[in-house]
Parts: sequence; structure tokens; C-alpha cells
Amino acid sequence: MVWTTLSAIFLLVYSAAAHSIRPLVLWHGLGDSYASPGMLEFVSMIKNVHPGIFVHSVYIEEELDKDRQAGFYGNVNEQLDSVANQLATIPELGHGFDAIGFSQGGQFLRAYVERFNNPPIHNLLTFGSQHMGISDIPICRPFDLICQAARRATKQAVYSSWAQANLVQAQYFRDPANLETYIATGSFLPSINNEDPLRHNDTYAKRLASLNGLVLIMFTQDKTVVPKESAWFGSEVVDDLSFTSAQRILRPATGRSIVPMHLQPLYVEDWIGLRTLDEQGKVIFETCEGEHMQISDCWEDFVREWTGEIRIT
Repeated sequence: MVWTTLSAIFLLVYSAAAHSIRPLVLWHGLGDSYASPGMLEFVSMIKNVHPGIFVHSVYIEEELDKDRQAGFYGNVNEQLDSVANQLATIPELGHGFDAIGFSQGGQFLRAYVERFNNPPIHNLLTFGSQHMGISDIPICRPFDLICQAARRATKQAVYSSWAQANLVQAQYFRDPANLETYIATGSFLPSINNEDPLRHNDTYAKRLASLNGLVLIMFTQDKTVVPKESAWFGSEVVDDLSFTSAQRILRPATGRSIVPMHLQPLYVEDWIGLRTLDEQGKVIFETCEGEHMQISDCWEDFVREWTGEIRIT
């Protein structure tokens, strides 16, 4: 009788705990859609790791082909507004959630934290994301006509007003040899990185610093994201006198060097709360072996450690 009663109590407590697992939000990367076979498989694997977890995959368009196209064409600021409204209407997310961003989805989720964060993100994991932008346009897969057209248009006029309002990759293209133009014309990345002193937003720093953990995952052989260190808030710099040789990771073949996160002005002067977060031990640097988005088994340890926490209410 006593054992039966204890068992019943245990089941009730376990059931309540299972329903209080912190939910998870995913934002897919370039060339993918929110419900592609790959994304659906990943959601299934997460649910195997964390039974009972609620997972939401962010979409711009409900039609899969249009959602994939929105990764190339669209205004990122407007897309963020739409996603913020989307997340705010999902009851399961109301008390906060963890989030995983793949490639460009990572910096978009960081932008969500800085601009909205309601409901709030607890832990944010970004896989191969372009936090300090890209200095070259990613190569397209053969026969990917949408990607090829977007790549040509972006390379031709990356800082034109039309490109900055309509081509997604142009909106986080950061030319190390033309930073003044990048800051003056860029509407997305210079904003979320607080690089324009005339449009500095102190709220961004407060919101980013509210994260419990920011897990930055870089692919060791990434040739799609240039430079790959952008995933760790590193950026290219043209070899001039801006930084001493001791402050760079020199790449002789390109004539450019990498400035790591801890020497970035946005870190040193804490423009976005990154330094505050790091000094609290909440910025985590991780790697996945291989090329861009070759996650293989690399994801599981991160998902186990940083998602699926049971909330006691």
C-alpha cells in the first residue's frame, strides 16, 4: 500500500516535471526550410534525447519553397519583426526557451535577443553563424539557381540601398577594406553589433547580457563562411596599422588577418553586452570537426548540456 502510494506520487511529480521541460526553438540556415526532411529529422533526434520537449522551428513563410527562398531574398529587419510576433503567440514559449541557430539563423536569433527577447531566450547555441559578418559570398551548390542568382546580385552591388533591403546575405556582408561604407549603408549587422555610433542602442547590451549561456560553435574546416572565425566573433582585417601583429592571427596567403573576439572594439567597449556575458563565464567556445554544417554527431553533447532543462515551478 505504501509502495503503491509512493509510486503514484512519483509518477505525478515526474509527469509535472516532464511538462516543465524548457522548450526549444530552432532557426534553420541558408538554403533550408523550417520543415525540410533534415530539419524534421533533427527535431526527431532532439526529442529522443529529451522526451517530452516542445520544439518550434521558425518560419518566414509557411510554404516550404517560399520559406527557403526567404533565406536568400527579403528584408532581415522585417523578417525579425515577423518572427518576434510568431514566437510571442506560441503559449508553450511564454515562460522562455532555449534556442539553436544554424548558420545565419544564429545571428538572427541573437538579433531577436537584442531587439525583443520577449519571451526570453535562456541558452543560445549558434552553429557556424556569421556574428561578425562575411567577407565573401558563399559558393552555391550546383544547379541551385536561387542561390546563384542571389550570389550574383549580392556581389554586384552589395552596399546598394536595394541590396541592403532585399538580399539577405548583403545585409551581413562586412568588407574589411570598406568598413565606413558597411556601417553607413548596412541596416542589419552594423545595427545588431552596435557599430554605428549614431545609432547605438544600449538596450541591446542589457538584453544579450541576460542570457544564461551563449554557445558559439565553429566548424574547423569551414570554407563557406569567410572567415570561419566569424562564428566566434572574429573578423578579417586588411593588413594595415589598425592592429599590431600581436593582435592578429596572420593569414599570409590572403594578406589579411583575423582579429579575435577579445580584441574587437564591440567586445572591448562592450557595445552589445558580450564582454559582460564573457566575464561571467557565459560565453562558451566550441568546435565541430569538418566543413560548414557538417554536424554529424557533434550536436548531441551540446543539446544534452544546454537544452532540455527541467524547470521546477
